[in-house]
Amino acid sequence: MNPTIMLVDDTPENLQLLREMFDRAEYRVVAFPSGKLALAAAAKNPPDIILLDITMPEMDGFEVCERLKADEILREIPIIFV
Repeated sequence: MNPTIMLVDDTPENLQLLREMFDRAEYRVVAFPSGKLALAAAAKNPPDIILLDITMPEMDGFEVCERLKADEILREIPIIFV
């Protein structure tokens, strides 16, 4: 099975661009417009890597990262800030 990339960005155009790029490379892509939704999804199905926007409303990328790293299961997932 192909690796899963989680995209987290509140800008729909960014999500679409990244999704298209990784879909062409045959990765499994899951995309979320908010940190809250991404955290819930990661808890159910941890991705192999997360591309995370820093500047988002409600919960910024740093807070999402802190919450991921505080979780025993999710802390080892690599995160790239975009």
